[in-house]
Amino acid sequence: MKYFVAPDEDCRLDTTPKEGLRGEFIALSDGVTQFEVTGPEQGDVAVFIGGLTVPLDFWDGLTSELHTKGMRTLAYSLYGRGLSDRVRVKYDEALFVRQLAELTDRLELTGPLHVVGTSMGALIAMAYTDRYAERVATLTLLDTAGLTDKPPLPKWVLSSDLLTGLVARRSGSRRLDGHLGSEVRDPEQSAELAAMVREAWRYEGSVHAVFDTLQHFPLHERAEVFRRTSRSGVPTMLLWGSDDHVTPIEQFDQARALLRPQESHLIDCGHMPPFERPREVADRMGDFVAARTEQLES
Repeated sequence: MKYFVAPDEDCRLDTTPKEGLRGEFIALSDGVTQFEVTGPEQGDVAVFIGGLTVPLDFWDGLTSELHTKGMRTLAYSLYGRGLSDRVRVKYDEALFVRQLAELTDRLELTGPLHVVGTSMGALIAMAYTDRYAERVATLTLLDTAGLTDKPPLPKWVLSSDLLTGLVARRSGSRRLDGHLGSEVRDPEQSAELAAMVREAWRYEGSVHAVFDTLQHFPLHERAEVFRRTSRSGVPTMLLWGSDDHVTPIEQFDQARALLRPQESHLIDCGHMPPFERPREVADRMGDFVAARTEQLES
C-alpha cells in the first residue's frame, strides 16, 4: 500500500528531537526502535511484544509488578507504533520478527528470554519462538489473535493496495478509535489507553502503518502457528480475558487445544490483561517462571 499521511497526523518523528522523549532509541536495519530495559540488573529478562496499536507505555503496570519479583524487563514499540519509526516497507510478520531479533541481539539479550506477547504480539511471539526456540525460556501468550476465520477487513479490500489505501485514508482514524473502544472493559482504563495510543497517532504514517499491517500480517486462520508452537518444546502459558470482545472467550478453548500449554488461566477483564490486571498477570508469570526454573534445576 502506498505510504500516506492522515489529516490529523501533525508531527514527524524524523524531525522530532529525541531528547526529552520517553525511552531509548536504537537504529536497526529497518529503522529506529523505541525501547526501555529496566529492573534488577541480574534478573531474568522478560520481553514484551505489543499488539496492533499499543506503544511501550502499555506495559508499565506489568513492568512494575515484575520488577518487584526480581525480573528485568524489555519493553519496546513495534515499528509504526509508539515512537518507533514509521518505516516504508511491508508491515509483515518477517519485519516484526526481525525487529525483535535485531533488538535483542544489539542489546545482548539473546536468552534465555521470557517472551510475552498479547493479541497480534502473541503471533509475533510464536513466530519468533518458531525461529529462535533456543533463545526462549518461557512463552506467555495473552488473548491471542489468529483464530477467527475472517480478516479484520473484507478480503477484497485487503487484496488491493488501492482499496486498502482508500479505506485507510477515508475512515482509518475512525475505525481505529472504534477498535480502541472495545478493548478495555473499565471506562476509565479505556480512556487512559485511548489517550496513550492517540498521542502516538499524531506522528505521520501511523494510520498507514496499522492498515499496511492489516494488509500484510494475517490475523486470521493462523491455527498452524499455534500447532508449531505446541511442538517447539518451549514451556507455554496461555492467559485470556473472560470478557474479551476482540478475541472472544469462545476462542480460548480452541487456542488451548492447539497450543497444549503447560498452564492456562482466565482473567476477569477485557482484551488487555497486562494493562487491566497487571498484578494478576505478574503473579501468574512469576509462579510459572519459578516452576519452570525449579524443573530445570532439579
